[in-house]
Amino acid sequence: MYRFLLTPRWCGINVFVLLAIPFCIFMGSWQLGRFEDRVQEHRRADAAASTAETDPARPLAEMLPVTTETSGKQTTAKGRYGKQLLVPGRELDGRSGYFVLTLLRVDGGKALPVVRGWLPGAPDPAKVPAAPGGEVTVTGALQASESPGSNGVSTAGGLPPGQTAAISSASLVNLVPYTPYDAWITLDKADAGMKAVPPTAPDNTGLDLKAFQNLGYTGEWFVFAGFAVFMWFRLLRREVEFARDAELGLVPDAADAPEKQSADADTGAATPATPSATA
Repeated sequence: MYRFLLTPRWCGINVFVLLAIPFCIFMGSWQLGRFEDRVQEHRRADAAASTAETDPARPLAEMLPVTTETSGKQTTAKGRYGKQLLVPGRELDGRSGYFVLTLLRVDGGKALPVVRGWLPGAPDPAKVPAAPGGEVTVTGALQASESPGSNGVSTAGGLPPGQTAAISSASLVNLVPYTPYDAWITLDKADAGMKAVPPTAPDNTGLDLKAFQNLGYTGEWFVFAGFAVFMWFRLLRREVEFARDAELGLVPDAADAPEKQSADADTGAATPATPSATA
């Protein structure tokens, strides 16, 4: 009864199912691993954020380049404030406002972007407190360069002079007369009249939409594997039922069907046409 499993058609079905099931399981396991990695990164980011408040500030040179381990850590730098820019479209405590970004010129000719604080409303240079003069030492949380579209960073272009949408070396290199670091800091204590900007977690380290997409894809791949098994058994059951019906004579034998059709054709050809009643 199960000899049909050796036919070319069923050999192809069997090979497809045998390959599809492990592939779906592999892809589901991989997506689950990606979700678990994001959970671990989220835990490490939380642990780093909790220790950042108690760890002593380290010199900027020891903290670069910015990684998931150093992001959010306290760092210190010494220099003189230079060009100042405003970063519009930033929210804090549920209110819309803007960052005050001032470049700190350090030894070596490079400049460190420093967010001195946040102000509400539309960007207005007249409302921004002047940066301290002379040589200053700043302390704040180290942050990686921003990417447009992430962590609330605007993708808008064509901003007025003196404004920038993203705090990144790629955006600032065309706006300031010195080479900016591929990093920035936000002061722990904002300058007078402004609110301090809390540090943000690095990209792809939180339980965001992408993390739960990985979890959803995990379920989809395992469902695909189950569906392949279900369809194989469904096709097998239909084939067995058809074979049983053929043995009981409930369906015509496929091998006799051509002979029966040929006999019917010969009979029809030999039967003379009935004369018309009006002939």
